[in-house]
Amino acid sequence: MPKYNPSKIESKWQRFWKAKKLYFIKDKIKDKQNFYNLVMFPYPSGDLHMGHWYNYAPADVYGRFKRMQGFNVMSPIGFDAFGLPAENAAIKNKLDPKVWTYGNIKSMKRQLDSIGAAFDWSREIITAEPNYYKWTQWIFLKLYEAGLAKKEKVLANWCSHCKTILANEQVQDGRCERCDTVVEQKLLEQWVFKITDYAQKLLDGLEKIDWPETTKILQRNWIGRSDGAIIKFQIPNSKDSIDVFTTRPDTIFGATFLVLAPEHELVKRVVKDEQLGQVNNYLEKTKKKTELERLVEVKEKTGVFTGAYAFNPATKEKIPVWISDFVLPHYGTGAIMAVPAHDQRDLEFAEKFNLPVKEAGLDNEIFSRLSKEGFAERKINYRLHDWIISRQRYWGAPIPMILCQKCGWQPVSEKDLPVLLPKINDYKPSSSGQSPLAKSEKFIKTKCPKCFGEARRETDTMDTFVDSAWYFLRYADPQNKKEFVSKEKLKSWLPVSIYIGGQEHAAKHLLYARFITKVLHDSDYLHFDEPFSSLRHQGLILGPDGNKMSKSRGNVVNPDDYVKKYGSDTIRMHLCFMGPYENGGPWDPKAIVGVYRFLNRVWSFANKKPSNEKLEKIFHKAIKKVGEDIKNLRFNTAVSELMKLLNEIEDKELAKEQIETFLKLMAPFAPHLTEELWHQLGNKKSIHLEKWPEYDPKLIKEEIVDIIIQINGKARDIIKVQRDLKESKIRELVLASEKIKIYISGKEINRFIYIFNKLVNIVL
Repeated sequence: MPKYNPSKIESKWQRFWKAKKLYFIKDKIKDKQNFYNLVMFPYPSGDLHMGHWYNYAPADVYGRFKRMQGFNVMSPIGFDAFGLPAENAAIKNKLDPKVWTYGNIKSMKRQLDSIGAAFDWSREIITAEPNYYKWTQWIFLKLYEAGLAKKEKVLANWCSHCKTILANEQVQDGRCERCDTVVEQKLLEQWVFKITDYAQKLLDGLEKIDWPETTKILQRNWIGRSDGAIIKFQIPNSKDSIDVFTTRPDTIFGATFLVLAPEHELVKRVVKDEQLGQVNNYLEKTKKKTELERLVEVKEKTGVFTGAYAFNPATKEKIPVWISDFVLPHYGTGAIMAVPAHDQRDLEFAEKFNLPVKEAGLDNEIFSRLSKEGFAERKINYRLHDWIISRQRYWGAPIPMILCQKCGWQPVSEKDLPVLLPKINDYKPSSSGQSPLAKSEKFIKTKCPKCFGEARRETDTMDTFVDSAWYFLRYADPQNKKEFVSKEKLKSWLPVSIYIGGQEHAAKHLLYARFITKVLHDSDYLHFDEPFSSLRHQGLILGPDGNKMSKSRGNVVNPDDYVKKYGSDTIRMHLCFMGPYENGGPWDPKAIVGVYRFLNRVWSFANKKPSNEKLEKIFHKAIKKVGEDIKNLRFNTAVSELMKLLNEIEDKELAKEQIETFLKLMAPFAPHLTEELWHQLGNKKSIHLEKWPEYDPKLIKEEIVDIIIQINGKARDIIKVQRDLKESKIRELVLASEKIKIYISGKEINRFIYIFNKLVNIVL
């Protein structure tokens, strides 16, 4: 018998599957239900590492299992090709971003093929292709029509290294998630998507989807609903009042001062001349701080008095108005009433600046009185900010808007989409904060869609998260030139049956995708308002040193080396076997040898052709266990069961059908090896077109069962008995138990209650 040669086998069957278009999926197959099995598509910033495999390989096991169960399974793949990482890498390597990106895509496609996954490459999408970003621009126009895309002056996160604005979700611990530079706060005009208009819908939708509870909590916290009230503090001798949002209006009698965010619009109007210098100095210092620095609770409180006062509407007393950077302009109203007797932060501020601390009783009726007097109204506040989508960079989808001096901002006509990203000579970011597209007069100069006069194009490009906020829709109809997806194909495939990817996207991609889906649903383009019916997260694969895999740390594990040495099937099974899928863990190169030996044993075992029919019970137990484990993404215990099964049958005489059953159970995990052995058994069609084996419930019944014995409802013993014994025999065995005799000796049994094959309760 020839030696197991994974390289030879795997290349052979990958060519076979490709030639047969085995995984090119039809939109409808008679008597088969569609199942959309989706993994998060990769960003082509370099080669795949083992972390990518950990997402894709076990997810492919699940998809193959569903296919063998009789579903019409679509497992598409593509590339999230626009964005900062590719552009920064291209600049570093002195290449055009497109050349760099598409070079990586070519390499990654080869690597993705090596996984042996059942990807439907006929549905491949690349977000940097005009036939894709045409529809990204179309979605922008739909939001603009709905009043959800606007250009506004916002306090934005500016990365001085990337020279672009970042969304709040792209800032981690006050630093750019891409380059780790500390971000600055700038007040700039930017295009925003009004995701805040959908805050409550985003919260409500979490109740009806099958997502991990931890991810739902992350989104709820990010959206951050607070129920409270807006209270007006009138400024003496002025039409202005300071509106304060509070969740505790009942504490207003203890409010002894107000604090405004430095960016609050009233600061410049209320500040007194004698305080102007101090206030301006403080404003300049605030600009240099990140949001995280402003929020850190342990830092020393800073602030400055404006010289102004406002009336507390409950006490009618004048209280001072201060500014401090711990108040943020985008939370609530950007102003707080300070109640130092009830709030530690307010107390620290009061003690620092010698402000009064007033003990006052709580008044639960105060809101009603203030409301009648016109000083208060109920208000729901959200922590969520609007999504800033403007990027002052080249490598992205151009924003389809035109500025006319006469007509103002005008949307590009749909018939003129896509607005093509031009090839330019200098695509490096500008320190002035303008996109490199601003250097191209040919791109900028255009006609106003309304008055047809001279006008200029928007030069900012869209955040790459806009591209990925709808890509899962396009997989259903990737070649459609007339619409983003046909309604018929949407109904065939969407919403996504199961989506597998990292939890780190909870407050970014997963939130944005839900938002865009809800907008398109409300505009009658989608028949559903939640994109992913079921969501599951894989854990994080760490480098051998126990840290997150990173090129900068030098701990990235290249799967190519292991494929060459052990084969793709070995890596797939090892990743499935290494522990619970949601946990992840460090890569252990030594542990993979054990899985390789297991596959060698399978190779040797399946080439034997003996004949026996005595092991049906063992097989049927394994069919049930492996199937249930894959269904619940417990890949590690499924592999363990396969190993256990091999130990049971390896030296036994088996019928050909039993060997085939074993191979079918193995097929989702080791698609190449099982395909080879399947054909060696004389089968002509692919094993991956076979049905998942069915088990006979009668054959997996345990012959021995545990019977719990209770005395007056308290467990006193457990006995092992033959299954399905008559009650008379059970009574005989129970009463013979030495432990039970202790409790019933000399006592009368009033009732003997027997629950079949489970429990006995003796009532004395």
